[in-house]
Amino acid sequence: MSSPAKRRKKNDHNGSNQPVRSLDYFFARQKEVAKDESNEPQTTTEAANASPLETTMGNERESAILTDEELARKLQEEWNKEDQIQNAPQMLEVAHHARATASNADVEKQVIGRSKTGEESTSSLDEPPKEQRNGQSTNIHTLGLQSASAAEDTVSANIPFDQSPLTFNPSEYVAELKSHWASEGGNATYALLTRCFVLVNSTQSRIKIVDTLVNLLRTLIEGDPESLLPAVWLATNSVSPPYIDLELGLGGSAISKALKKVCGLDNAGLKTLYNKYGDAGDVAYEAKKRQSFTLRKPKPLTIKSVFESLVKIANSKGQGSQEMKQRVVERLVQDARGAEESRYIVRTLVQHLRIGAVKTTMLIALSRAFMISRPPGTNFPICTVEYLAGHKKDELAKVYATNEEVVKACFARHPNYNDLIPALLEVGICDELVFQCGLTLHIPLRPMLGSITRDLGEMLTKLQGRDFSCEFKYDGQRAQVHCDDQGKVTIFSRHLEVMTDKYPDLVALVPKLRGEGVSSFILEGEVVAIDRETGELRTFQTLANRARKDVVIGSVKIDVCLFAFDLMYLNGEELINRPFRERRELLRSLFVEIPHHFTYVRNLDATSADAEAVQEFFKSATDIKCEGIMVKVLDNLPNPDLQTELEIANQVVAPPTPKKPAKGGKSKKTKADTVGENDPAITSRRKALLATYEPDKRLDSWLKVKKDYNTSADTLDLIPIAAWHGQGRKAKWWSPILLAVRNAETGSLEAVTKCISGFTDKFYAANRTKYDPDASETNNTLGGKPSYVDYDAGHPDVWFEPQEVWECAFADITLSPTYTAAIGLVDEARGLSLRFPRFLKVREDKSIEEASEAGFLAELWRKQEARGPVAGGLAVKEAAPHEDDGEEEEQVE
Repeated sequence: MSSPAKRRKKNDHNGSNQPVRSLDYFFARQKEVAKDESNEPQTTTEAANASPLETTMGNERESAILTDEELARKLQEEWNKEDQIQNAPQMLEVAHHARATASNADVEKQVIGRSKTGEESTSSLDEPPKEQRNGQSTNIHTLGLQSASAAEDTVSANIPFDQSPLTFNPSEYVAELKSHWASEGGNATYALLTRCFVLVNSTQSRIKIVDTLVNLLRTLIEGDPESLLPAVWLATNSVSPPYIDLELGLGGSAISKALKKVCGLDNAGLKTLYNKYGDAGDVAYEAKKRQSFTLRKPKPLTIKSVFESLVKIANSKGQGSQEMKQRVVERLVQDARGAEESRYIVRTLVQHLRIGAVKTTMLIALSRAFMISRPPGTNFPICTVEYLAGHKKDELAKVYATNEEVVKACFARHPNYNDLIPALLEVGICDELVFQCGLTLHIPLRPMLGSITRDLGEMLTKLQGRDFSCEFKYDGQRAQVHCDDQGKVTIFSRHLEVMTDKYPDLVALVPKLRGEGVSSFILEGEVVAIDRETGELRTFQTLANRARKDVVIGSVKIDVCLFAFDLMYLNGEELINRPFRERRELLRSLFVEIPHHFTYVRNLDATSADAEAVQEFFKSATDIKCEGIMVKVLDNLPNPDLQTELEIANQVVAPPTPKKPAKGGKSKKTKADTVGENDPAITSRRKALLATYEPDKRLDSWLKVKKDYNTSADTLDLIPIAAWHGQGRKAKWWSPILLAVRNAETGSLEAVTKCISGFTDKFYAANRTKYDPDASETNNTLGGKPSYVDYDAGHPDVWFEPQEVWECAFADITLSPTYTAAIGLVDEARGLSLRFPRFLKVREDKSIEEASEAGFLAELWRKQEARGPVAGGLAVKEAAPHEDDGEEEEQVE
C-alpha cells in the first residue's frame, strides 16, 4: 500500500448532494430585523426616552456605514438637540457621559483603522459649540478630529541657524520667538532644537555643524537662558554625567508600543517600516507622516519639558515603574508636532541621536557662543561681531582657540554641564569660570591619556633630550581614588563611572595608606588582580569576573592590589600644574605602602641614552604579564646636556601624501606639497613637552609601548557593524564580518575591512546567537543600514547594533576605492583598508567610544609609507576575503 504522502491525486471527486448556501442565507434574519427597524419611525419623545445603551447600539450599527466625519457630525447634532429638550441637567450630564464614552471609542477605532491603511482625509470638524449658562461660557461634551500636522512650529522652522555666527543675529528672531513661546508656556519649544538637529544632520561639514550649534546656543542665551542647560544635555544625547547613575532603561518594546498606539500601526506595519529604514527615529518619522488625524490635540513640547520627562523616566524605579515609563514615552511621541520632532524624540529615547554633536564639538560651540552673546541682565565682557569679522582667518582661529581651551579645561577638570552652564551664564569665559569649575572631591576629572608608539625605538626618538620615567603598564583597571577630610572615599573608573561598591576592600584600605598630615587627596592607580600569598599578578579576565555592585568584603574571592602612579590633589590644593617628578615624590613620601594591597608602580628613570636599560626594563615588564610600559616626561624643561641631540632629532618632516600622477605621466605640485620645503618653522626644534597632568588630553609627554605594538604586526580596535551568511561549513554562521573605525569628528562609523580569520568555531556559534535577527528577546541586529554607518559597497545580510570592540591584527594598510575609513585624510577620493585582517580578541575593557579612530588609522598609514612601500606599493589591491581559502583557524579562546 502506497503511503498517503505519495498517493496520486485522482480527478474522480463526487460532490455532496446538499445545496450550497451563500452568506446571504446566514445573514438574512439580521437584514430583515434591520429593515423592520428602519421602517418604524421613532418619535422625538421615544428618542429622548431611549436609554444610553440603546442609543449606543444604534450608533454602533450606523458607524459601520458612516465615514469618520459623517459619524462625528451626526453625533454632534444629536448632542445639540438633546441639550435643548432635556430639562434635568443632572440626567443630561449622565447621558452625555455615556454617549461620549461609547462614541469616542467607536470613532477612535475608525480613525486608527484609517491610519493603518494610510488613507488621508482633507475634511475637519467645526469648532465645538458653547452655551451661555449664568453668564459664563461652558464647554459641553464634544468630539473633534485634530490634524496631526497643522500645529507645527513654523516660526522656529525658518530660522537660518546654518549661517556664519558672524552674520547671524539672534536679536532679529528673539522677539518673535518670545511672543510665540508666551502662548505655549513661556519656554523655548522643542521645535527650535529640532530645527538645529535637522540642519546639523543635513551636512558633513564640521564648520557648518559648529556654526549651527553656536547660533542655536546664542538664541537660547539671549532668548531663554533657562532652556540652555536642558538643550545641551539633549544635544549631547545624555541626561547626566557618567558618575551619576541616571539611565533611561528603555527597551525597544516601549518605543514600539508607543508608535503602535499613537500612530495606529500594527505589528506588521511597524516591522515593515523598520526593515525598510533600520533606524527607530526614521520609523517614527514615516509613521507620523502617515498619520492624518488624532483625537487629542498635541500639547506643544518644550526643551525643558522633554528633558524633565527623560529625567522622570530615568528616576522611575520599583513596582509600576515600567507602566509609568510607558505613559511618559507615549505622551512624548503623541505630543511631537510633525514628523521631524517625532524622529528626534524617538532617537533621543533610544539614545542614538546621531547628529555628530560629540563632546568636543559642544564645548567648542559653547565657547564661541559665549564669546559673542550673554544673557539679559549680565554684563560680563564679550566680543562684538564687528571685532571678530575684522580678523583674518588664521587670526580668528587663534582668538577662538584661546576661549576653547578655557572651556575644555574646565570641563576636563569638572565634567558636568549642570555646573559648567550656570557658571557660563553668570560670569562668561574668564578666570572666575576656571575657579568655579576646578577640581572637586568626589567629582572625577577626565584622565590624561598616553599616545601609542610602535616600538621602543620610536619612543626613544620622540623623547630625545628629555628625562623620563618608564613604568610597568599593569593589566588591570584604571582607578581614580578620592578621599575627603571626613574619610569619605569614592572610586571612579577611567570612564568616570563609580566603582566604590565594586571595591569595598580598597575603601577599607584608605585609612591605613593615608600618611601623617594627609587630610584629602585624589590619586590615580591601576587595580590589578593578585595572589595575596605570592604576590603573583593575575590577568584582566580574572579581575573582570569580580562582581560589579554590592560586593561584601567577606565574600571577596578575587583579591586586588592598587598600584598608584600619580597624585593630582592634596589637602585642598590642585597638583596637576606641577611637574610629574614633584607629584610622584609627594605620592611616595606621604602615603604608606602595604605589600600586596597598596604599592607604587615599578619604574625606571632614564634618558634616550639608556636604550639598553630601557629594553631590559621592557622585557622584565612583559615577563610578569604586564601589557608593556608607560613612559612619562619627568620635568617641564629638557635636559640641557642633550639639547644639541634634541635639535638634530626633531628636524623631521612628515612624508607627503602620494598623489595620482597627472595625465602625461608628470605629477603636478600643489601648494600642499610644497609646505615644509625650505620652511624654517617646520624644521626648527619642537616645543619642549610639559610634564604637567593634562586631563582629557592624549600627548607625547605620556607614551605607551605595549608588547602587541612591539611586534611586527600592528593592531587596531575595530567595531563589528555587519556580516554576510557564510559558505560551505560556515553556512550556519556569520562570515565575513564587516568592521569599522570611529570618526571622532562626525560620530559616524566608517567601514574599513571584512574579517574571516582568527575565529574559532565556538566563537562563531556564540556570535551567531548574539546577533540573531530572529530572536525576540536578545536581538542585537538592525533592520537595515543605520544612517551613521558609511558603507555603500555592498549589501550585508545582517546589520549589527554597534556595541563591541574587537582587537584585530593586519599585514598592512592600503588605499581603497571601496572603503570609506579615513577618506579625505590621506586621499580625497579613496579611504583606507586593511590587508589580511585577523581577529585577536574582544576588548571587554573598551566601549565603542574608545575604538580606533580614523585619524589614528591615517597616522599608521603615514608611518608605514615613511618606512618604505609595502609589497606591490600602491598597486596592491585589497585582498577580498574568501570563505574556502583553506586557512587553518587559530584556536583563540
